[in-house]
Amino acid sequence: MIGSRRVLAVIPARGGSKGVPQKNIQPVGGRPLIAWTVAAALAARTVDRVILSSEDEAIMAAARDAGCEVPFRRDASLATDEAASMDVLVDALERVPGFDVVVLLQPTSPLRTAEDIDGALETMQRSGAPGCVSVCEATDHPWLTFGRDEAGALESLCPGPAGASMRRQDLPPAYVLNGAVYAADIAWLLEHRRLTAPGRTAAYVMPPERSEDIDTWEDLRRADRLLSERAATAGD
Repeated sequence: MIGSRRVLAVIPARGGSKGVPQKNIQPVGGRPLIAWTVAAALAARTVDRVILSSEDEAIMAAARDAGCEVPFRRDASLATDEAASMDVLVDALERVPGFDVVVLLQPTSPLRTAEDIDGALETMQRSGAPGCVSVCEATDHPWLTFGRDEAGALESLCPGPAGASMRRQDLPPAYVLNGAVYAADIAWLLEHRRLTAPGRTAAYVMPPERSEDIDTWEDLRRADRLLSERAATAGD
C-alpha cells in the first residue's frame, strides 16, 4: 500500500518465448527465472497482492511453487506474439479488481529487488505523478548516436544544443527504460491505456548491475552468475 492506495503486482509470463524456449522457467541462480520476480514482489512492503498472468501450465506451477497467486489462466488469444502487453495488463485488472495502483513486473528482470519495487512506488507517490518507471543510465548517449542521410553522410539522430560539448564527461545524464518496474494509477491507466506519458511519468533510477533484461542464452548465463554470487554473499 502507498498512502491509502492498495497495490496489485502483476507478473506477466507467457510460454511462447522464441529466443530462449521456456525462458521464464529456465534455472537461474538455483531457481526458475520467474521465482526471482515473485520473491521480490512478495518481499516488497508496498505491494498488497501478487498475481501471475499466464496461459502456460509449467509457468503457472513454477509461480505457485514460488508463492505467487495464480487466480486465472490467461486466454490463448492474449499469449501470442502479436498480443499487446497493455491488453494483457487490462485483462488482469478486470479479473482481479479492487486495487488503486498496479505495478507490472516482468520476469525477465531477475536482478530487480524488493527495494527497487518499493522505491519506484514511493517515487510515484512523492511526485504525485500517475505513473513511475524504472530506468538506468544509457550506455550510448543519444547525442552521440547517428543515422545516415540519402547520400550516406552521418546525421545526428538526437542533436544537442548548438555549441554543446560532445565530450562524454560533459554530457547531461541520459536514461533508458530498463523494463524492471512499471507502476501506474489504475484509473489513469484504464483511461489512457498506457504506462508512460512524457512529462507525467516519474523515473526511478536503478544501477546497471540490477538492470539486466533476459533475452538471450548469454543473458541467462550472466544473470545466473550474478544471482549465484548474490546468494553466496547473502549466506556469508
